[in-house]
Amino acid sequence: MSIWTEFREFALRGNVVDMAVGIIIGAAFGRVVQSMVTDVIMPPIGILLGDVDFSNFFIVLKEGAKKQAPYTTIAQAHAAGAVTLDYGVFVNTIISFTVVAACVFFLIRAMNRMRTPAPAPVTRHCPYCDSPISPKAHRCPFCTSQLS
Repeated sequence: MSIWTEFREFALRGNVVDMAVGIIIGAAFGRVVQSMVTDVIMPPIGILLGDVDFSNFFIVLKEGAKKQAPYTTIAQAHAAGAVTLDYGVFVNTIISFTVVAACVFFLIRAMNRMRTPAPAPVTRHCPYCDSPISPKAHRCPFCTSQLS
């Protein structure tokens, strides 16, 4: 078997294709959630906290060689060559993760509720030993009694 044939068989298996589709949809979903957090959730939170923009919260660890502090944005600090600790971006990332985790939780929860439960196994009890047996059984597998 050639490498190309073996690779084609591997790549076209159902679970590999399903996984690839899941990764692509997951990446697109991540971008949608990131936009929701950045553009929809964080602005009202910033207004409630006094017109604060979390994405520009940072601490200058080392000033840049091109321009001295103060820097009003992370972009200015990075352009000046400063080393920064961007904790506001981290806060946005934590919120994004929380939203994604909540969405996945509720999606899985809804899918689990839509599943029909497996039917309970139908059994009858042996009149001699009271063991559960198949309704089609003619002889009890536990006590070997003949059943009617």
